[in-house]
Amino acid sequence: MAKKRSSGGLSATQQAAKFLGVSVLAGAVMAGIALPAAGALGLAAKGSVKGFDEIPANLKSPQLSQRTTILDSQGRQIATVYSRDRTVVDLKNISPYMQKAIVAIEDSRFYKHGAIDLKGVLRALNKNAQSGGVAQGASTLTQQLVKNYFIEEAGDDPTKVAEATQQTLGRKVKELKYAIQIEEKLGKKKILENYLNITFFGEQAYGVEAAAQRYFSKHAKDLNLQESALLAGIVQSPSRYDPVNDEAEATKRRNTVLQRMAEVGNVSQAEADRAKQEPLGLHVSQPKNGCITATKGSAFFCKYVENVFLTDPTFGKTREERAKLWNRGGLTIRTTLDPQAQDSVQASLKDHVYKSDKVAAAATLVEPGTGKVLAMGQSKPFGYGDNETEYNFSVNRDMGGSNYGFPTGSTFKPFVAAAAIEGGKPATQEYSAPYKMNYPSPVQRCSSNPYVNTKSETVENENESEKGPYRMKEAMAKSINTYFVQLISDIGLCPVVKMTDALHVVQGDGSKLPETPSIALGSIGLSPLTMASAYATFASRGMYCTPVAIESIVQKVGNEQKSLEVPKSTCSRAMSEKTADTVNTLLRGVVDSGTGQEAGLSDRESAGKTGTTDERKNAWFVGYTPNMSGAVWVGSAKQNVKMTGIRIGGVYRDLVFGGQVPGPIWRDAMAGALAGKDAPDFQLVDIPDDQGDGGDQGKGDQGGRDKNGDNTGGTLGGLIGGLTAGGTSQGGDTGGTAPTPTFSLPGGFLQGQTNGGTHGNGNGGRRG
Repeated sequence: MAKKRSSGGLSATQQAAKFLGVSVLAGAVMAGIALPAAGALGLAAKGSVKGFDEIPANLKSPQLSQRTTILDSQGRQIATVYSRDRTVVDLKNISPYMQKAIVAIEDSRFYKHGAIDLKGVLRALNKNAQSGGVAQGASTLTQQLVKNYFIEEAGDDPTKVAEATQQTLGRKVKELKYAIQIEEKLGKKKILENYLNITFFGEQAYGVEAAAQRYFSKHAKDLNLQESALLAGIVQSPSRYDPVNDEAEATKRRNTVLQRMAEVGNVSQAEADRAKQEPLGLHVSQPKNGCITATKGSAFFCKYVENVFLTDPTFGKTREERAKLWNRGGLTIRTTLDPQAQDSVQASLKDHVYKSDKVAAAATLVEPGTGKVLAMGQSKPFGYGDNETEYNFSVNRDMGGSNYGFPTGSTFKPFVAAAAIEGGKPATQEYSAPYKMNYPSPVQRCSSNPYVNTKSETVENENESEKGPYRMKEAMAKSINTYFVQLISDIGLCPVVKMTDALHVVQGDGSKLPETPSIALGSIGLSPLTMASAYATFASRGMYCTPVAIESIVQKVGNEQKSLEVPKSTCSRAMSEKTADTVNTLLRGVVDSGTGQEAGLSDRESAGKTGTTDERKNAWFVGYTPNMSGAVWVGSAKQNVKMTGIRIGGVYRDLVFGGQVPGPIWRDAMAGALAGKDAPDFQLVDIPDDQGDGGDQGKGDQGGRDKNGDNTGGTLGGLIGGLTAGGTSQGGDTGGTAPTPTFSLPGGFLQGQTNGGTHGNGNGGRRG
């Protein structure tokens, strides 16, 4: 009976028997003999060797995973992403030195034998028997290629990788059969090309082109003799011979390859000796993988593109199929990102909000009528360190955003106005809109059960000077809470929900908006992309278009280029042109004479709405021109920072308003994004001015609100009073403190998020 060595491995006799078995199998395979699952050799455990004829007849060469390149709309590279850093190249683009080096060290008889080198098997058998271990293998390059095929197909599945590399006779038999097929089908040159493209060279580099770039910052076709020898030597053990981490060991291995090249006649001994004296000559390039390396601050947009790919059925029926296609790579993805717009967004964010600030800002721009996402940025960079984040605050949770989005405050009011106008209410609709009133009851919902104010809760405007009657134009410009409460009571909740459904307005977690009165004042969490896309509908005169980020995708398959189908924007009419034109007229008044004056553009028509939420935890400006729409949010992702007495972008803010911080971010971002572009006009409608109102000149903000911004006090939706010191009937940039709430809120009124994770109280919409 054979004895085991003290190390627990097989004895020399056992090793010899194993290699003899392989050689016999090789001969049998070459002779075309079908082997039983367990034959007289007794070389495998139960089930480890299939009958030769039972092995599938053809091995399909896997499409090698490669880099995917993501481009902006002008064709400039944003980022490269890959599961395996590989660029497939033809043999003619690989240095002849590299080709000779890998053959010399891995399979010097490559051009003299078939798929299996029996002479090599016998040589290895003898060598191993003498050493008492496995000092030398006998796999040909063709067999190694087959093994790498198995590994490539296994992807990142550790179980499949283990199966692909397990040292069993069953796998060896399969490898032998497929090696024969490949030799017959491909020929030596193609086998060598495939091997050099598939094998792992360490330092995240797969294939010789990636390896040449990683270690020497050059193309594989430009590798010299000593560089080629170094790379060829790494293959046997990428970790042991890693030149970055162990230069001495890598140098010894390189010189071994050089000597072997001389022995087989690839180079002269003199050439090999000279090359041995050369330093390694490393010029290492760090891996540039993933969206974290994206240019122009477009990392969050890059991740959005990736999430679109992984969630859209256009790219596969299941997420597993889509992930496999993404990880395989070799894609060139041209996106909708406009470099001018992206530069402008990032510059504006950087100017107004520092990454070290307690709060963050996010901005997204889209194109009305097409749904194209033109820019997407944040004040805190993409990353995992201090003052960085991996969450994309511009999008919903399923696209990598926050759990619930962010309460929008009064930026929701235009949806209520649109629903009312679409249902026949005139823009001159007038309500008493007193300073303070009982919450109207009942309020009709789509369901049979209306909302009922059973506890006689009250709502109020910002301060006592704000009392009606008001018509819609002035109420929108000044963001009068009691007006919109009366409006939603008049038309009911169902028209509002139907309008927001048509605008694809969903909560940040993807769920439909609840039928509660709180939606009138923006207590529900939404994302900037959702808001920008919805407001773009006003700009496009009532046509809503789903957001799109991908223009085209070309996939490299072998030497061929194949175009893939990509998601298209779906446009549908959400409201009549007349309704959209009316809302445009109303919202133009907000930036002309209302709470959004600081956001107005000087060289073109613009419209928009400000919003600030309970305890000033969120501030918004959402606005648009006829050819671009954008949303800006400022706040704390965890909803735990009150923006009072706070420094943002190096400027101290006593109280933050939607028109004061988000408004200027929007203005500067839009101005740069639209520079040099057409400046079309809105199709405005005639809305008679309120009697004694002074028309578009308005009355200015009233006590307690920055005349160019939002209100300066109060809490939920502006329902809680905020009369501040210095407030006048003409407004003013004043400070002050909010009074203690004097009323309780309707049940279910608060739907905001707390601590970034759960719905909770205290985050309703604030007017302005």
